[in-house]
Amino acid sequence: MAHRRVIIMGAAGRDFHTFNVLFRSDPSVRVVAFTAAQIPNIANRRYPPQLAGPLYPDGIPILPESALDVAIRSLEADEVIFAYSDVSFAYVMERAARVAAAGADFRLIAPAHTMLTAHAPVIAVVAVRTGCGKSPTSRFVCRLLCDRGFRVVVVRHPMPYGMLERQQVQRFATLDDLRHADCTIEEQEEYEPHILAGTPVFAGVDYAAVLRTAEREADVIVWDGGNNDAPFLRPDLTITLVDPHRPGDELTSYPGAVNLRCADVALITKVDTAPAAGIAAVRESIARVNPRAAIIEAALPITVDDPASIRGRRVLAVEDGPTVTHGGMRFGAAMIAAQRHGALGVVDPRPYAVGLIAQAFRDYPHLEAVLPAVGYGADQIRDLAETIRRTPCDLVILGTPVDLRRLMTIDRPVVRVRYELEERTSPGLAEAVDAALARFWRDHGSRG
Repeated sequence: MAHRRVIIMGAAGRDFHTFNVLFRSDPSVRVVAFTAAQIPNIANRRYPPQLAGPLYPDGIPILPESALDVAIRSLEADEVIFAYSDVSFAYVMERAARVAAAGADFRLIAPAHTMLTAHAPVIAVVAVRTGCGKSPTSRFVCRLLCDRGFRVVVVRHPMPYGMLERQQVQRFATLDDLRHADCTIEEQEEYEPHILAGTPVFAGVDYAAVLRTAEREADVIVWDGGNNDAPFLRPDLTITLVDPHRPGDELTSYPGAVNLRCADVALITKVDTAPAAGIAAVRESIARVNPRAAIIEAALPITVDDPASIRGRRVLAVEDGPTVTHGGMRFGAAMIAAQRHGALGVVDPRPYAVGLIAQAFRDYPHLEAVLPAVGYGADQIRDLAETIRRTPCDLVILGTPVDLRRLMTIDRPVVRVRYELEERTSPGLAEAVDAALARFWRDHGSRG
C-alpha cells in the first residue's frame, strides 16, 4: 500500500494531539516527522514508540522547523499539517508558501475534527491571543462551579517539554506534584494557582487517556486553554477572551480568529487599563464576525503585596514569559504596578541579560523595559536568575503567577503582583455557565 507521507508542524502540544487522534491508528498515513518551533530545546528528540503506537515501532523524529524544507524533500513528504498557535495570518501563509515550494500540500485541520467528547460538561476558556487573561478567568469559572457544589477539575492545554514517555497523563494536586514532575516555570505558572485553590489539574500528551482519568473526579471539566489554541475537548460552553490592548489581533491571529467565531461568550478583558478606542474596536469585531456571541466586559485589577515599597525605587519588572514574548505584549502587571505606585524608574534589563535570556531579547525585539520570566528548562531558569542578579535595581517586581523565589535565589527585595478577574457587566459568566449546564443535563440526563 502507498502511504500518504505527512509532516506535522508543531510546538509540543496540538501537533501530538493531532497525531494521536487522527493518524496514530490510520494505516493509510505515515507521519514521517514532527517539526518544533516557538519553544527552546523541544526539537532533536523523538515522539516515543510507547506513545506513537504499533505502526511506529521506532517512534517519530522531532526536527527543528528550520529543517522543514530539507525534510519535505528528503522524507518525500506529500503533506504538511500546521498544528501550533498564536501566530499571525501572514506567518501561516509564509509557512504555506515554503511548503508548497518544497513540493508538498499544506493543511490546516479544523479544531472540531480533533475534539474529544467528555461524559461530563466542559466549559472551555480560550482566547484570541496569548496573555488575554485565561488563567484568572479559568479560576473565576472554577470558583463559580465550586460554589454550586460541583466537583471541578481543570484539564490544561499541554506543555510536554520534558521526557514524553513520562508525561502521557499528569495529575497535579499539590506543590510537591510540580516538583516531582520537574515542571518548568511556564507549567508552574499555570498549575500552581489552581492547586492552591484546591482544584486538581490534568495535562499530558495523550488527551484521550487524560480525559478518561480526569472524568473519574469531575462533575464539570474546565478546559484551561494555552496560547490562543482551540480546545481539545468538545465544549458545552466556549468563553473566548478578547484583549482591547491589541485591537485587530482578534481578526488576524491564528487560531484565535477561529476561537472568536466559535465563541458562545466573548469576554473583553482588561477594560480597567485599556483605552476606550480599543474596547470599542474589539466590540465592533465581535459584532461583525460573531453576532450571536454574548459580550461580557471584565477588568483584571492588580493587587500588590507591599505597594509602598515601590515608591521612589529603581525597579526591575519581571513579567509572565509567554504574554510578553510570543504574546506580543510590551508590558504586563509588573510594569503597571511600577507606574501606578510611583517607581523612580524601571531598569532596562537588556544590557545585563545572559545566555538564553539574551537570546530571548533577540528573538523578541519588541521587548524593552521588562524581563520575560521564561524558564522552559534548567538552563533558561539559571540564566533568568543570573540576569536578575546582574540587573542594578533596588527592588524586583514579580508580575508572574508563580513565585520565582521558590525556584531561585533573588538577592534583592521582592514584591509580587496578583490579578483576578472582575466582571463589569451583567448578565455575566454565572448566567452563561448555569445555562450551559442546564442544557447539558437536559440533553444527557439529570446530574448524578
